[in-house]
Amino acid sequence: MAKKDDSGSHARSEVLLELLRLDAGSAVALVGHPIHVMMVHFPIAFVVATLGVDVIYWWSGDPFWVRAGLWVAGFAFWSGVAASFVGTAELLLVPGIRLREASWSHAVAAMTLVAIAGANWGVRLFYPAEILPHGLALSALASVMTGFAGWHGGKLVFDHGVGIMVSPKE
Repeated sequence: MAKKDDSGSHARSEVLLELLRLDAGSAVALVGHPIHVMMVHFPIAFVVATLGVDVIYWWSGDPFWVRAGLWVAGFAFWSGVAASFVGTAELLLVPGIRLREASWSHAVAAMTLVAIAGANWGVRLFYPAEILPHGLALSALASVMTGFAGWHGGKLVFDHGVGIMVSPKE
């Protein structure tokens, strides 16, 4: 709980005041719209779709779902790589983003998610017979990691207002 100063109002921490002063707007935007915020929906949808495809394959045994899983897992990985490049640019270019703990938690979780998505796609490319159980396990792990990365990304946007406006320095 914040301490009250002699006048009865809440005293602010110098660190918090510095964070509020720093720019946390988007540095990578298209016509005023932050690109990373727009891009992350695609890998999220593809990761969850991969899990859905794996569950349907497990349930039905239809080889169509193996082919569908290969494609959706590839899209999950490559769209995650693209969103990661833009997110890394935001992290490196905007000091107000770089100084927040949630930014680093989000970045580490997102990098882990991209690595899991890549491994999941690799299983489907090179070892299609291993989709059950390895691909299914990787899909479930990727979905959990999506929730973790999304939680921290949501904290940045909704709690800290990060990346929702174009940087006024442009």
